[in-house]
Amino acid sequence: MKWYHLAQRVIGGYACTRSEAQEMLRVADDETLDLVYGAYQLRRHYYGTAMKLNLIINAKSGRCAENCAYCSQSIYAETSIDAYPLVSEDVIVQGARQAYENQIGTYCIVMSGRKASPREVRTVCSAVKKIKKEMPIKICACLGLINGEQAKALKAAGVDRFNHNLNTNASHYDQIATTHHYQDRVATIKAVKNAKISPCSGVICGMGETDADIIDMAYALKELDADSIPINFLNPIPGTKLENMDELNPNRCLKILAVFRFINPTKEIRIAGGREVNLRSSQNLGLYIANSIFIGDYLTTKGQDTTKDYQMIEDLGFSIETKAVETKI
Repeated sequence: MKWYHLAQRVIGGYACTRSEAQEMLRVADDETLDLVYGAYQLRRHYYGTAMKLNLIINAKSGRCAENCAYCSQSIYAETSIDAYPLVSEDVIVQGARQAYENQIGTYCIVMSGRKASPREVRTVCSAVKKIKKEMPIKICACLGLINGEQAKALKAAGVDRFNHNLNTNASHYDQIATTHHYQDRVATIKAVKNAKISPCSGVICGMGETDADIIDMAYALKELDADSIPINFLNPIPGTKLENMDELNPNRCLKILAVFRFINPTKEIRIAGGREVNLRSSQNLGLYIANSIFIGDYLTTKGQDTTKDYQMIEDLGFSIETKAVETKI
């Protein structure tokens, strides 16, 4: 089986080529399971059957001045979401308690907006210190663009990981956002790494990108050495610029996941937003490739009932990873 043998070569140190990645995206649908099986060899070799769970708190919602085409929180989107300022420290800490009680390995504090204000950074840092004193849970912050000093403050407070997605390929970026640039995102990831915080960066697929764009994104994240790579699949929200975009189906999503696993075999690959609406009844197959998922709701869209996620993991014979281990970089 071709993909099985390629996986064995990758485990032995071989680097997957662009032409091989392109072939993965063009695999016939009736051969998708062969590709999934190959990708599973990598997932099993590096992560066994452990599944990492992540939970989001939408700590600040809406009123974002950026014009990201996919986002319901942008002031340019004609949506009716809940908009509110940064929640209190107590609310953030209570969310962490609930996450820890539900076997969540990483608690993700997410804020809307281009960047956090100094006061908001202080609030997040204070909340993280309280969480770390109380429970052994990994903390990921997603606060928009940050500089080196802010990154150092977050590290000192106990933030383990910082998320800032590339979202799409550099050559496609102007089709998705123009109020900031691709290189702004790269600079934030580098600031995070310089502060010795584990970098988390991923993509949103299904936004009009080409196969070459998807492959370029996978290699860009390899070059940045992101420890965690969330793969979002566009959930087109009414009122956003991409509300009528419909490019994905379960087989396409599985092929995309396989590309990111083969190119970044040792990294945490997370199925993120849009999992339920795009993978649909093939969600369980995605877990043979990815070793991480979000549990519960996303920022402004609903996830599936959490009992279904826990049942899916159990039915696959997988185990939930609960130990909070700080990634060394």
